[in-house]
Amino acid sequence: MKHSISLALFLAALWWVLSGFTKPLLLGLGVVSVLFTVLLARRMRVIDAESHPLHLTWGLIRYWVFLIKEIVLSNAQVVRLILSPSAKIAPHFVKVQTKQETDLGRTILANSITLTPGTVTVSIDAQDLLVHALTKETAQAVIEGQLDLRVPADAEQPT
Repeated sequence: MKHSISLALFLAALWWVLSGFTKPLLLGLGVVSVLFTVLLARRMRVIDAESHPLHLTWGLIRYWVFLIKEIVLSNAQVVRLILSPSAKIAPHFVKVQTKQETDLGRTILANSITLTPGTVTVSIDAQDLLVHALTKETAQAVIEGQLDLRVPADAEQPT
């Protein structure tokens, strides 16, 4: 039940932020659409700890702050590479073993690597990620695994 309530609150906030409507009729229609969506999701039995991970909320917020900082720094690095007359671009693939034990953790890590400019996750196999890196430095950063260490998705899931 707590996952349903949390999902409803999240969807309502998202609906309001994206629509910006404040008229009573439109707010009422928004509430109806959110309730219908949550009831439909409950009937389909798709609301659980993996699809709506409440246990990761604060860890994910801290991770997003860290990830945004990394994205900004990587953007600056890629801009320097592009504008540099003697760019040290050396694109290549690296295979990285991840410490993530859940599908959710591996997915968050792979998406985070792809969001960071200069790197793209090409494939995921069991515990390995195949990553395309723009430079040797970005490849080394992926191998060192700072993102992997900070992904909160392997926190113990409640039963």
